[in-house]
Amino acid sequence: MQIAADVTTSSSPAGAGLPEAGARPASDSPLSQVRIIRRNGAVVGFEPAKISVAMTKAFIAVNGGQGAASARIREVVAALTEQVVRALIRRQPGGGTFHIEDIQDQVELALMRSGEHEVARAYVLYREKRAGERAQEAAQKKAGAPVPQLNVLENGVRSPLDLQRLSGLIADSCEGLGSAVDPNLILQETLKNLYDGVPADEVRKSAVLSARAMIEKEPAYSRVTARLLLNIIRREVLGEEVTQADMKTRYAEYFPQFIKKGIEAELLDPRLGTYDLRKLGKALDASRDFQFGYLGLQTLYDRYFLHVQEQRIELPQAFFMRVAMGLALNEIDREARAVEFYLLLSSST
Repeated sequence: MQIAADVTTSSSPAGAGLPEAGARPASDSPLSQVRIIRRNGAVVGFEPAKISVAMTKAFIAVNGGQGAASARIREVVAALTEQVVRALIRRQPGGGTFHIEDIQDQVELALMRSGEHEVARAYVLYREKRAGERAQEAAQKKAGAPVPQLNVLENGVRSPLDLQRLSGLIADSCEGLGSAVDPNLILQETLKNLYDGVPADEVRKSAVLSARAMIEKEPAYSRVTARLLLNIIRREVLGEEVTQADMKTRYAEYFPQFIKKGIEAELLDPRLGTYDLRKLGKALDASRDFQFGYLGLQTLYDRYFLHVQEQRIELPQAFFMRVAMGLALNEIDREARAVEFYLLLSSST
């Protein structure tokens, strides 16, 4: 009897809002943007009804065939399905991809929290049984089988995933945080959520989401997540990925251009252009970017960084410096006071 059934299928527009247990996600609902990665690598739409089916089979395994006809069980299954769906939406409000195992973990958690321990146990045991069977099948097929190669799409070009580069990015983001964080674990979780032909932007987002999911267990992952998000921000602002080691030079080069662009877009006071921008750019301390926790950097990105036509033009240390410049506008030695204010502001991250 299949208990931990696959919970995905192709989505079909119907209804609106958060769907009920048996409904398909509407095209304008958050679930219409959710995709599921099956174990064979296929990417499919999300259908909450599959969660209900899996839970119902778990109840039947414990209570017998009459369980399916029980009004109480139908109500419990509907309520638990809605809990699972809401949990997924909270994790990725704008939609995204989940692995099939992520869905089943949420089902297991919902059953345990609701007090349905026997049903949860049956669900867990079936998952373990099927995992063992799949591992055995994979071992039999593995002999002589080529290792699958993931390809990514960037700027319309399809190319193999640069695993070494991705691994290096994650390792750099864990630098200095000791044994509290595990870059290999983040890499494994990131790869689990990828599929052949995935956009390169989704690869970077997957790394952020994988690290973010670990913050509840170890707060140090907040720093890791912030650094992975920082990589995305730098790419958006500078147009390319730049390592932390290169940012001291890049900050000095970028800062005068940023002020000029902000003034041209009428986002900054023209008086800021009268500063010695090269001197202030050299004063920016790139190492302070690594002081951020995830929530702090995400808040700056969402609410405060300047943008032109929905594209951010501001980096973290540039933000602190332009605020400091504004504070020092009426000072006699403006550059010196701006640097002083900048050091004070950026030390509080």
